[in-house]
Amino acid sequence: MRASNADRERVAQLLHNALSEGRITVQELEERLDTVYAAKTLKDLEPPVADLPNVSPGNAVQPAPSQSVDTRVGGVPGSAASVAIMSGASRKGNWVLPATHNSFAFWGGVDIDLRGARFAERHSTINAVAIMGGIDIIVPDDIVVDVNGIGFMGAFETEDDHGAGTIPPPGAPVVKITGFAFWGAVTVIRKPRKHPPSIGA
Repeated sequence: MRASNADRERVAQLLHNALSEGRITVQELEERLDTVYAAKTLKDLEPPVADLPNVSPGNAVQPAPSQSVDTRVGGVPGSAASVAIMSGASRKGNWVLPATHNSFAFWGGVDIDLRGARFAERHSTINAVAIMGGIDIIVPDDIVVDVNGIGFMGAFETEDDHGAGTIPPPGAPVVKITGFAFWGAVTVIRKPRKHPPSIGA
């Protein structure tokens, strides 16, 4: 059976979870993602996750129902920026993440919580830059997250608060988090959603 984009994204998220747990290296992640995104069939998606614990390759690559949609996608975009200069800034609760959100912390801290958020578009990007400051981004475990920022004398990292293995539902929002940390930290923390969203046809 032919693989869809949703199928590839669900398997890619399992690999990102494995990286955050230290089960695979960054080089292994890149190699396996190349295989995932080049996969044409569901069978092609099985080898990259076959050696991961608590993951059944057969279940991980079950085809996504083509008519499923995530009700969190849509709405009027909220603020396009979170800025903290010798201060603090927070984005949490019921808000709408725009397609691109820029976050900047200098001698300050920014807290972004996506567990109660909606998403203006299915694919979003958060550009996070922390200079002698910190940016914490909490993401629910039922969305697809791609973290690829750079830490220079600082940290740009992912933490899993409950353990990997959750597979985002078909049509789940996709958030790419990129940026730079210098003498500071950007920390992406995956946590369970407090109130699961409703998924319907």
